[in-house]
Amino acid sequence: MQAIKEFLITWAAAEQAGDTTTLETQLADDFTAVGPLGFILTKQMWLARHRHGDLTYQAFSLSEVTARTAGGTAIVTARNDTHGSYQGHPIPEAVRATLILASDTGSWKLTAIHMSFIAGTPGAPPIPGANGRAAGENSPNRPSVKEA
Repeated sequence: MQAIKEFLITWAAAEQAGDTTTLETQLADDFTAVGPLGFILTKQMWLARHRHGDLTYQAFSLSEVTARTAGGTAIVTARNDTHGSYQGHPIPEAVRATLILASDTGSWKLTAIHMSFIAGTPGAPPIPGANGRAAGENSPNRPSVKEA
């Protein structure tokens, strides 16, 4: 698990810095990303966001990380906290990410990532049926829930 932790630290630093040289070595040739709006990016499309300067980060970190392995595959779930912009527009400040890593040569490669908005965080779409309320606020149609 230490090698996975080190891989994720290096990956997060490379993403924040826009270090396409490092990312090129960390992403599998058949890497696929699914963004929080359902768009799909190939490895070259993922790297191009940094190469062309379209995507910039002032902060990029992972927290709430859990990892499990099965043979040469690792499945990682994490909260990805960011501060940045894409083509001058702010990006969501937090997404939940599932990363699939593969190791068949002794080193890990990121083969896939899937990102989902975290309801109630800045940049995420509104919570369905919440009528503008933040996550955890009581509905006017339901009685308040009192904590024990």
